[in-house]
Amino acid sequence: MRLWIGVHLPLLPLEVFQPQWCESGPRAVLEQERVMALNREAAALGVRAGLRRGGVLALAPEVVLHERDAAREQQALHAIVTSLLQYTPEVAFDGDAQLVLDVTASLRAFGGRLALCRRVGSTLRALGYSARLGMAPTALGARLLACAPRQPLRRRRVLRLERLAAVLDVLPFGLLAAARAHADWLEGIGCSTLGELRRLPRAGLQRRSSKLLLEELDRAYGQAPELHEWVVAPPVFAAHAELPYRTEHADAILFSANGLLLQMVGWLVAQQLAVTCVQLTMEHERGRTAVPPTLLEIALAEPAWQEAHLLRLLKERLGRLELVAPVIGLRLQALQLQPLAPPTASLFPEPGGTPADYHRLLELLVARLGEDAVLAPAPVADHRPEVCNRWLPATRASDKRGRPADALPRTERPFWLLDKPLPLLVREHRPFYGSPLRLASAPERIESGWWDGNFAARDYFIAIGAESACYWVYRERAGDEVRWFLHGLFA
Repeated sequence: MRLWIGVHLPLLPLEVFQPQWCESGPRAVLEQERVMALNREAAALGVRAGLRRGGVLALAPEVVLHERDAAREQQALHAIVTSLLQYTPEVAFDGDAQLVLDVTASLRAFGGRLALCRRVGSTLRALGYSARLGMAPTALGARLLACAPRQPLRRRRVLRLERLAAVLDVLPFGLLAAARAHADWLEGIGCSTLGELRRLPRAGLQRRSSKLLLEELDRAYGQAPELHEWVVAPPVFAAHAELPYRTEHADAILFSANGLLLQMVGWLVAQQLAVTCVQLTMEHERGRTAVPPTLLEIALAEPAWQEAHLLRLLKERLGRLELVAPVIGLRLQALQLQPLAPPTASLFPEPGGTPADYHRLLELLVARLGEDAVLAPAPVADHRPEVCNRWLPATRASDKRGRPADALPRTERPFWLLDKPLPLLVREHRPFYGSPLRLASAPERIESGWWDGNFAARDYFIAIGAESACYWVYRERAGDEVRWFLHGLFA
C-alpha cells in the first residue's frame, strides 16, 4: 500500500515577505484591498481576515502591509519542492500552497514514518515557512488531513485505508475544491461534513453539482486512481534569494544561506550527484552606489551532498568573513559536480571511521583555520628528500600527488624534515650535534638530480646522540672532502 505526505502552507503569502526566522512584527498581506493573511502580532492588534486596507490603518497603523505577490509565491513553492526532493523523487503540486509526496519507498531510508515527517517539517522550518503535514494512504486524503482545522480532526496521520474513511468523514466538505462551488446548496440541505456528503445519493449529487465532486470524493477515500505530474529537477542548479533586510554581519546570512543549501541538497539527490566546489555570491547595493559582490568559494576534499556537513563548512567560512558592505541578496551555485558514489557494501564498519569521515574533518579544519593552515603530503617522484617532501593545502593535495604511496622508498624516514640541511661539526672523525653521534644503520646511498643542475651524492645514516635522540644525517661526498649534515629528526 502506498503512503503519502500532504503539505499545507497556510501562511505562504505572508512568509515570502517575512520568513519564520525573521524579526517579528505585525504584518498582513492584502489581496484586492482586503486582508487575506496575517501573523499573530497583527491578530493581537485586532486585524482580521477580510478587513479592508483603510480599516487596518485606522485600527492598527503600525501593521506593515504587503500586496500579494503570486510570482514570489511560485518561486517559493519551487524552492520548497526542490528541497523536498531529497526525501523522494515523487513530489507534486496539489492546489494553492499545497504539495503531496509519495514516501512509500522512503520510509526505511529515513527511519520510519514519524522520523520522516519530522525531517520534512524541520526542512520547511529551516526554509522559513510554517507548514501542517498529513499522512494517509491516498494523496488527496493526506492533503485534506494537512489542511483540516484542529477541530474536529482526531489525527493527521492515518496509515491504513480502512481507517481513513472514519477520520475523513468528520472533516468539513469545504476542504474539497469542487464542493466549495456548491456550498450554499449543501448547507441548505444540512450537509456540513465529508461523511454526510458521501451519504447523499450519488446520482442526485452528480445531477445537482458536478462529476468532479464525486471524483474528488472517490480519490480521497481510495476508491479511484490518482494521477500526478511529478516535479522534475532542472539540469543545472543555481538558486537566488533576496534578504528581507540589509545584513551587515556575515553570520546573520546563514539563515538565508541554509535555505539555498537545502535546495541544493534536494537537487543533488534528485540528480544523483555530489558537489566538490560551491560558490556563494553575496550581493550588495545596486544602482549608482553599486558595490561588487563578495564571492565565497568552498572547495571540498571529496564529493559531498549532506546538508549538515555543507552547512557546518559554510558557517565556519562565514564566521571568518568581513563584509565590505551590507548584503541584500544571495546566490548559490554548484560549480563542480561528480556522480554520487553508491553506499559501501562492507559488512563491518571501518575501524577509526570511514575515509569520508576523515575528509569531512579536513574540510572542517580548512574552513575554520584557513586553506594554508591545513596541509597534506603530496610527495614527488624524486629520490632527493627535499624535493620528494612536498606539502599542499589538504583540499588540493589529493589531486596533485606525484605517485602512489607504494612506489616510495621503503626505508626509515624521519617525520620532521628540516627546511635546509644543517652543517655539522666533525670531531674525531665523527659528526657532532650537541654530543658525538653514533651511526646506528647501514648507509643509504642517493645519487640523483644530474638533470636539473642540483646533483646530490649522499650517504644517509640514522645517528644516535648521547641522550638517545635519533637523527637523520648524511655524508656528502665532493672529491676528497667529506662533509656531514643534519637533515631530519625522528620522533
